[in-house]
Amino acid sequence: MKIFKTIFAILVMFSLITGCQTVKQKTDAIIEKENNKLSEYIGESATKLQMELGKPDEDFENEKGNFVMIYNTKKYGFPCERRFEINPERIVVGFASNGCF
Repeated sequence: MKIFKTIFAILVMFSLITGCQTVKQKTDAIIEKENNKLSEYIGESATKLQMELGKPDEDFENEKGNFVMIYNTKKYGFPCERRFEINPERIVVGFASNGCF
């Protein structure tokens, strides 16, 4: 009986470990897809960004003198924030995505 419990425990642990790895792989793939999508805006005009994503929820000038546009959404009840950095020539030079799946 003790051998059965040991084998069962090993199988459960193996299932949990492989399941966690699968979730990590899926999450990494989603994040990569999000980054690829947002990187298409690098080098584009801020006007194109606003035409496609709409008016930002927040905007401000950062310490470098660049303009930052923030878009907040919720998906599956989780908050998602996308930040785009716009240079003085109104060209998208960077982005950050947090919590977006």
